[in-house]
Amino acid sequence: MLLFITKRILSAIPVLFMVAIIVFLVLRMSPGDPAVMIAGPNATPEQLEQLRESMGLTKPLLEQLVIWLGNMAHGDMGTSLISGQPATALIMDRFGPTLALSLCTVVLAIAVSIPLGVIAAWQQGKWLDRLVMAGSVLGFSVPVFIIGYVLILVFARILHWFPVQGYQPLANGFGGFIERLVLPSVALSFPYIALIARIVRTNVIEVMNEDYIRTARAKGLRERSVLMGHALGNAAVPIITIIGVSIAMLIGGVVVTESVFNIPGLGRLVLDSVLARDYTVIQAVILLFSAIYVVINLCVDLLYGVFDPRIRH
Repeated sequence: MLLFITKRILSAIPVLFMVAIIVFLVLRMSPGDPAVMIAGPNATPEQLEQLRESMGLTKPLLEQLVIWLGNMAHGDMGTSLISGQPATALIMDRFGPTLALSLCTVVLAIAVSIPLGVIAAWQQGKWLDRLVMAGSVLGFSVPVFIIGYVLILVFARILHWFPVQGYQPLANGFGGFIERLVLPSVALSFPYIALIARIVRTNVIEVMNEDYIRTARAKGLRERSVLMGHALGNAAVPIITIIGVSIAMLIGGVVVTESVFNIPGLGRLVLDSVLARDYTVIQAVILLFSAIYVVINLCVDLLYGVFDPRIRH
């Protein structure tokens, strides 16, 4: 297992290297000039040129890339072109809210979608199955920001059950922390509940037709034991795959959700940095997201071996 993990980590290094180069080149070739954003529209051409030179933007592209990769190799993700703060410090300041929102969303999505998918498979063709499938279509069809605004209107503005927007760190109290995460987590989890529930339903239905399920029923096991112990366990590999993909997709949804609920996380940082053409921060955040993708894929691969020992061989 240790050899497998080592190989997977080593294979991720070229991936991250290629991602770093692609992100750097795409950002440098995209329209927009951070010097203009900093100096303002009234700056003279001489002032803009001096500013670009001080920011290192007048050097050849290849030289900028080599310098940036060298700094990254030493753990230096660069300094924000706009605020002048280290990119690492900006990311660490925003990482907590994004991590809290992501964890709450993943826990909620898994806790709701797997039972829904199993129940839909168990009640295949009946009204409960149709209701779950109709709900999953709705979850796919409605954009996250629409769901977010509807939740704000109903549960914050009309019923006054939750705050409208904002974020409170866990250190300032668990009650305020969790009540500000409920609405954004519910809004963000909708499409992932729909996706995972459909995959769970499909795979459990396939497994339910296997001989060992009939054998388990013939032995007199309760239907709950057959579903949860035999059917769901043997359908776990594709379910883990789609959960891993959902967690990776979650990062994109975080950007929208944080903007709707005014949460100061990495999504807001990316949006602000893109608008300001802050190349350094954008590169750092995208590389962080890429590393998270790699870790998620590694965890999914390891879980394959746990649920299906044949994969390890």
